[in-house]
Amino acid sequence: MIIDDDIDLVEAMRITLESGGYDVIDAQEGSKGFEILKAEQPDLLILDVMMGTQDEGFQLAYQIRGDSATSDIPIIMVTAVGAQTGFKFDPEKDEDFLPVDEYVEKPVNPNDLLDKVKRNLPVG
Repeated sequence: MIIDDDIDLVEAMRITLESGGYDVIDAQEGSKGFEILKAEQPDLLILDVMMGTQDEGFQLAYQIRGDSATSDIPIIMVTAVGAQTGFKFDPEKDEDFLPVDEYVEKPVNPNDLLDKVKRNLPVG
């Protein structure tokens, strides 16, 4: 699943993921995305940070991790927050603050995206 308000980027990631054999569902904002996430229980989530607010994706990641129905879904955060704000995250140092499995700055290389998805999908 992809939650991102940039429909062009969603479609580019969809093409990349579908070429890798993955089924893709999407939402363009956090609250609707969370509803779909709970209903569909996807194997993995690709999540943007800056959507309706500067930190909507962070808030959604905390909500996902705090809900027993969604807490185990791997999250790959794909964002331009660093480029737009100068704020840099280090997934190892900021692990407590950043409740995601991967953190990637946009633009994302399609092969890197496929590698990260494959690496984070649950086995079995």
